[in-house]
Parts: sequence; C-alpha cells; structure tokens
Amino acid sequence: MKRFHVHLHVDDLAKSIAFYSRLFAAAPARVEADYAKWMLEDPRVNFAISTRGDKPGVDHLGFQVDEAGELAELKARAQGADMALLDEGATTCCYARSDKHWITDPQGVAWEHFHTLVNIPVFNEAAAQPAQAACCPTGAPSIPEPGRAACCGPTATNPNKCC
Repeated sequence: MKRFHVHLHVDDLAKSIAFYSRLFAAAPARVEADYAKWMLEDPRVNFAISTRGDKPGVDHLGFQVDEAGELAELKARAQGADMALLDEGATTCCYARSDKHWITDPQGVAWEHFHTLVNIPVFNEAAAQPAQAACCPTGAPSIPEPGRAACCGPTATNPNKCC
C-alpha cells in the first residue's frame, strides 16, 4: 500500500513539532535533534520535517511503499513521465535504509519514491555534515550529462546536498 510523503524544511524544530502535533492530533513517530516524522493513517501520509536545508518550505514530495513490487511500479510510471530519473537503489537517508529513486517535475519539485527497509540511528551514513540538506532538496534540477540522470545536486550555497 502506498503512503503519500511530504518533507518540509523548518527553522524551529520544537515549535514546528508542537504545531504539527496539534494539527494532526498525534505525536511524531520519530524525533531526532534535526528531524521529526509522523506516520499518519487517515489520510495515509509520511509527513517529515527537518532543520536541514537552505530555506523553510517544501523540500520534496513522494510516495512510500510497503513492497518492492510497488516501488518497481512507481519507477515504471516515473520513467513513462519522460523526465530524467535518478535511481539511488539501496541508500541511507532520513534515519532509514531504503531502496529509492527520484524524479523532478517540470517545475523543479523533487519527487522521491522509496521502500523503507530498516530504521538507522543516523540521518545518513555518508560523511556527517551538519549543513547537509535533506536527501534531495528542492531547487532547479541539474542538467543531466549524457547517460546520467538529473539531480537536485550541489549548489554554490550548499555544496553538500546528498543527491
């Protein structure tokens, strides 16, 4: 079963946790020093916030799936959308180990499709860098090189983006 995913950048994590906990009438399912996540059932939403990123607002949207077959179906749809696809395969991000791929819509909004395999104790297993943005932050996608997918990649103001 699919679950809609939203990831926002926030300036004040504690204030935002308090606001969204009241809005959703639920406490977060996971809280870290720089991150919080709600796994809502009605509607089915994985709503995450973090202090990672360049500015407050929507970081990315996406779909979380429960099975590898559902991820393959989403990948086929993404490929059919005629947009460059970044297939990360097995990766670590957002305190989880997952299989995932990314696509960027015509407006530059990043979409993440992922199947979470297991929770981990760190945001990602790459070299820890506090200024690092969320896994695939919003912003203009890069122009793909021949044979490579576009990505939200590093910018002059944030060279540590992990896409």
